[in-house]
Parts: sequence; C-alpha cells; structure tokens
Amino acid sequence: MLTYLARRLFVMIPTLFMISVLVFVIIQLPPGDFLTTYLNELQAQGEAVDPAKIEFLKRQYGLDQPIYIQYAEWAWGLLQGDLGFSFEYNLPVSDVVGDRLWLSLVLNFSTIIFIYIVSFPIGIYSATRQYSWGDYGFTLLGFLGLAMPNFLFALILLYYANVVFGTSIGGLMDPEYINQGWSLAKMMSVVEHLWAPVVVIGTSGTAAMIRRLRANLLDELGKQYVVTAHAKGLSPTKVLFKYPLRMALNPFIADIGNILPQVVSGSVLVSVVMSLPTTGPMLLTALQSQDMYLAGSFLMFLALLTVVGMFVSDVLLAWLDPRIRLQGGVGN
Repeated sequence: MLTYLARRLFVMIPTLFMISVLVFVIIQLPPGDFLTTYLNELQAQGEAVDPAKIEFLKRQYGLDQPIYIQYAEWAWGLLQGDLGFSFEYNLPVSDVVGDRLWLSLVLNFSTIIFIYIVSFPIGIYSATRQYSWGDYGFTLLGFLGLAMPNFLFALILLYYANVVFGTSIGGLMDPEYINQGWSLAKMMSVVEHLWAPVVVIGTSGTAAMIRRLRANLLDELGKQYVVTAHAKGLSPTKVLFKYPLRMALNPFIADIGNILPQVVSGSVLVSVVMSLPTTGPMLLTALQSQDMYLAGSFLMFLALLTVVGMFVSDVLLAWLDPRIRLQGGVGN
C-alpha cells in the first residue's frame, strides 16, 4: 500500500507539470495580450495612446519575451509560492485574490459535503424501496434538479427570499464585514449566508449522485450472493450493509475527483448572479481581459484540487474494495 501511495504521489508531479503547460498555452492562444486588449479599449473610447508607453509596459511585464521564457518565469514563481502579477489590477495575484480563495474553498467543500449527505440516504432509500411513492417522488425531484440550470435556480431563490421573507441572501457575508479582518462575528455571518449558494450549486450534483447510487445498489441487490444471504435468513439491514452497499460505493467514491471541478465550474455563474466574493467572477473577468497570470493561477488551483481529489478517491477505493489491483498482476 505504501508503494502504491508513493507511486500515485509521484505521478501527480508530471501531471501538474503538463497541466501547467496546457493552461499557459491555452491562455496565450487568443490573439494579442492584455496590453493589446487595453489599447483597443482606449482607442474605442477615442483616447490617444503613446506607442512608446505600450512598449515600455511590455518590457516591464515581460510580454516581449518568448512564450517559453514567460512560462518558465511563471512556473518557477508558482514553485516558490509567487502566483505572478495581475496586469488588470496592477498588483500581485496573491494580493488580488485575498480572501476569495479561502471563501471559494469553504463554499466548494461545503457543497460537496451537502451533496454526499443528501444523496447517500436518498439513494439507499430509493434502491431498497424501488417503485414506491417515495422512490417516484425522489426521482421527480432528481430530474428537476438535473434539468434546472444553477443560475436560474439562484435567481428564483433570490426573488422568493426577497418577496416572501423580505431578506437578501446575496453575498457570503453582511456588507459591514466585507473589508474587515476575520472575527467570530464575520465567520458566523459567512455561515448564515452559506446555505443558499450551497443548495443552489449542489442541487444538480445531488440529483446525479442519487441516480448513480440507486442504479449501482439495485444492480448489487439483484446478484446471487444477496439472494443467498436472504435465503439463509439474514436480516435485510445486515445483508444491505455487509456487501451490496459497500460494492455500490465504488463509483460513489470514484466521483470525488470528478465532482470537485464540476462544483467549481458550476459555481462561476452562480457566484455572478448571487454576488459571491469567490474566485469564479474574477476568473471570468481575467479570461476576458487576458490577464494571463491571474487566470493561470486560478486554473492551476483548480487543477491541484482535481489531482488531489483523484488521489484521495484512488486511496479510498483501494481501501474499500480489495478486488482493486494496485499494480499489474498483483492484488491488494
């Protein structure tokens, strides 16, 4: 097992390297750069721009260097904890991000916990009571959750919270805490505002997870060893939790690495609609303005979460199911 863990950790290094190369190249693919976009905006507004100033800024920001040198400087900075310089904000990326990174982590991990807590018991109930009224009801709710876009659900929730209850649920904290340091009162304000975006972002993921767990558990419950266990007189609860549920959890755990980027990408529009101070709206703006270091840092952060999530899911699967082979020809 230790060999397996070491091998998986070693694979993460070239994986992150290749992702960093792809991220940097893709950000550079659109024609021009941040200064070109900025120059076009000024010219569209009728303002004169000194070409000498543009050349000076290119040399200052290193945009006159070949792309491989720009990548090498950016990647070396990432290894040292330097996220680069934001052209649009004229500040280091770490200063621009501020609390947005931590708030994004809190929001995304809270959403994942919500998805698992809600989908797990509902999926078991639907599978063990197939074709009951409860199963039909949860199936209907699941289809509604899959069909309704997150941003539309956010707009509906904002409207009814304001009209029916007379409260505003936008943002992740009360306005008086936005520029203040962290305190107990600020953390409680974040907790009070967290439920709305968690429910909105987690709805579609919960619906998909319920359907997946239900289908996997139904497949296991129909196998011969379950029929034999019932014929021997074992209690239904013991039969369920002994093997079928454990085997049905394989895809449930394997989705840890996939659900994290889905939650993050799905939260971008929701963050814009609900005015959430997370990385989503800033990432969207950085991509539009070609602020490559700011956008690249966000994307690498997302890639790191995905790789770590896949590592965690692989380790949990190896622990959960002894049938999984850790290396070619050798079982666990």
